[in-house]
Amino acid sequence: MTTSEALTVLGRSNSSNVQKVMWLLDEIGQPCVRVDVGGQFGGNKAADYLAKNPNGVVPTLIHGDAVVWESNTILRYLAHYFRADSLYPTDPVGRSWVDRWMDWQLSSLGPANRTLFQRIVRTPPEQRRQDAIEEARAQNAELFGLLDGYLERSEYLGGASFSIADIAVGPLAYRWLTLPVERPNLHHVKRWYDLLCKRDAFQKHVIEIGLS
Repeated sequence: MTTSEALTVLGRSNSSNVQKVMWLLDEIGQPCVRVDVGGQFGGNKAADYLAKNPNGVVPTLIHGDAVVWESNTILRYLAHYFRADSLYPTDPVGRSWVDRWMDWQLSSLGPANRTLFQRIVRTPPEQRRQDAIEEARAQNAELFGLLDGYLERSEYLGGASFSIADIAVGPLAYRWLTLPVERPNLHHVKRWYDLLCKRDAFQKHVIEIGLS
């Protein structure tokens, strides 16, 4: 385990993956320095950055001698290092619920949500294709419908209490519920999302940043 040293997050504030990390750090009261990297700021393909994170994506966490990349791995690292057991249970079954939704976010929801976001927000209006947007919208609707079915019987993604699984999925739920697309009326997702909106760190690091 590294010594307790300053935390630096490399990544732009409008990246949903950076937002996860900043949100968690705020929740556990750990100050950090965030440096704009990626997107309009560039730098993520520079040799010195690739030496830290060979994928050339954001975020990258620097904590003393430790350099950690992959956003959900960073969440687990921080929760473990700072002993945030309420956010990442030590009980194997409880932890498995958190882990499975975090893995689902990476493998299923993340790619579909990113595609929808890019086809609307990151594509100039004259270049948008409505059929491509509709395809991505339908994929997101199906995935959030799956999530809604689970949340019918669970307060949060990891069970009865807020966890890093909610942090992993929350920024993508914000995008889905804010983008100008037709959405099914998913009562349980909305109930869960309203709980997230009551958290100051979610407001600060996700909602106030907006869609950009």
